[in-house]
Amino acid sequence: MQTDEFPRIFRVRQHFDTPVCEDIEAEIARQLATLDLGSQVRPGQSVAITAGSRGIANIALILKSIVQYLHELGAQPFIVPAMGSHGGGTAAGQRRVIESYGITEEYCACPIRASMETVVIGEAAEGFSVFFDRHAYEADHVLVCGRIKPHTNFTGDIQSGLLKMLMIGLGKKDGATIYHLAIHEHGFPRIIRSVTPTVLANANILAGLAIVENARDQTAHIEAIAPHAFVEREKDLLRMAKAWMPTLPFTDMDILLIDQIGKNISGTGMDTNIIGRKPSETSADQPRIQQVILRDLTPETHGNATGLGYAEFCLSRVVEKMDREATVLNCLTACHAGAAKIPVDYATDEQVLHAALGILGMKPRREARLVWIRNTLDLVEIECSEVLRNEVEGKPHLETLTKNRPLPLGSNGLLPDDHFA
Repeated sequence: MQTDEFPRIFRVRQHFDTPVCEDIEAEIARQLATLDLGSQVRPGQSVAITAGSRGIANIALILKSIVQYLHELGAQPFIVPAMGSHGGGTAAGQRRVIESYGITEEYCACPIRASMETVVIGEAAEGFSVFFDRHAYEADHVLVCGRIKPHTNFTGDIQSGLLKMLMIGLGKKDGATIYHLAIHEHGFPRIIRSVTPTVLANANILAGLAIVENARDQTAHIEAIAPHAFVEREKDLLRMAKAWMPTLPFTDMDILLIDQIGKNISGTGMDTNIIGRKPSETSADQPRIQQVILRDLTPETHGNATGLGYAEFCLSRVVEKMDREATVLNCLTACHAGAAKIPVDYATDEQVLHAALGILGMKPRREARLVWIRNTLDLVEIECSEVLRNEVEGKPHLETLTKNRPLPLGSNGLLPDDHFA
C-alpha cells in the first residue's frame, strides 16, 4: 500500500458547553466557609489532605488554597498521596507522581507525608478488612479532595470521586488489592457502599472538596461537602460531570489514532467512556471503533502504560517506554490483566497505518473513517478523514477549520508529535 492510499484529513473544532470557575482560590475559601470547619478544627490540630494520581486541572493551586484556608484556622495541614497502587506501589513513586503535577512542599506550604503503610480500621459486611493510610489515620482530621467523573471500568450512580478516593486511594496498595477483588466478586456499587460507612465512622473525615471539570479539561465547579452528604451529592455531581464530558462526534470509526495515553489522562490511560471500550458496560450509544492506534505515553505517567491492552496497534516507542513492573502491578491490583497486554507494534506511523488500514475490509483505504486526537481529555480540536466531512457540515457544534490535506508524515515515516500543540 502506498501512502497516497491513506485517507486525507481535515481539522474540526467541537464546541462544548464549558462553564468555568473564574476564581479558584476565592471559590474554595467560600465553599469551605459554608461547612463552619472552625467549629471542628482546633488550633494546632493536624489535617491530612488527599492528592491523587490523576491530572486534575489546577490541582496544585486547589490543594494550596485548601492548605491556606486551614492555616488561617490555625491547623497544621499536610498532604497525603492517595492513589492505591499507582506510582509503582511505592511511597517514593507516589510522591514523584504528585510532585510532577506541581504539588510540592514549597508550593503548597505544607509537608507531604508519603507512605504505603496502612492500618486496619474495621471490617466490611462481606468479611474483608478495611485499610486506611497510616498518616491520614493518625491525623486529627482528613479532608478528601478529588474530581467527580464517570469511571473507566465501574458503573452505577457513584463512580470516580470522593468515596473512591477514601476507599481505594487512601486504602493504598493493601486496600486497593482487596477492594478490587471484592468488586470483581460483588460489583462496585455494593462494595463502595459497604466500605464507606466504616471509613466515615473510624477515620475522622472532616470534609470533602469535590471538583467537576468541563469538556475542555478546565475547573468548572468546586463544592465543599460534609461527610454525611457525600453519597447523595456525589450522585448529583456525577450527573453534572456526565453532562459536561467531552465526546467524539462520530459513533462509527474505522481507526482512532491517539497521540498519548497516561495515568494523568485516565485511570485506564485513555478514557474508555470516550472510546466505547468500558469493560463493564455495553451500549448502543457507545462509539464503535474497529482499530485503536496509540502513538506515545505522557511524561507524567512515568512509564505506567495501563490501558495499552485496549488498543490493537501502537508505535514501538510506547512498548520501549513502558515500565512493565509498574504497569502490571497497577493492572493486576485492579483485577484487569488485559489492560497491560501489548498490541501489535511498529516503528513508524506509516507502518502502523499500513497494517491497520490493511485489515478493515473491502472498502478503499482512502475511504477509511479515521479520527486523530491528542488524548481522550483533549477533544476540542480533532482531525478527521475526508469521508466524514458530510457528517460534520451543517452541525452547529462542529466547525470545519481546514481543507482536506494529506496526513503530515515526515520522511522518517512519523507524524508530528506537536500536531495539536
